[in-house]
Amino acid sequence: MNPFYEHRQVVTFADTNVVGNVYFTHYFEWQGRCRERFLADQAPEVLQALAGDLALVTADCSCEFFGELYALDEVSIRMALAGIEANRVTMDFGYYRLGSGPARLVARGRQTIACMRRDPGGALAPTEIPGPLRRALARYSPVTAA
Repeated sequence: MNPFYEHRQVVTFADTNVVGNVYFTHYFEWQGRCRERFLADQAPEVLQALAGDLALVTADCSCEFFGELYALDEVSIRMALAGIEANRVTMDFGYYRLGSGPARLVARGRQTIACMRRDPGGALAPTEIPGPLRRALARYSPVTAA
């Protein structure tokens, strides 16, 4: 089993800036896209709950850059569980340029989400991590992957 969930995509011209490389904000969008694909593939019950009162709120997000990506590059976004604390889940992301040689790390990110419930008035309150999400994430934990 892979120690990470992988989402692949091709960089579009819309992802790039006037210089020709990927604009930094797109890496954050890709974290969200990878997380959404993970939920659709691994925990679809959570997506259904998001249509109700469950909210996954981004509490913290970061990214470090080591290289560049350009239009038509294929990128592998690899997400792994970094930790769980109370109602919060922290995920690590690696952005790899794919090509003829070995995959090359071009950026590394981290995101923490908080599991919340919305009351009828719209206020948010912390809630436990849903079981289907916890089980899906456990597949990509460094502890269970070792």
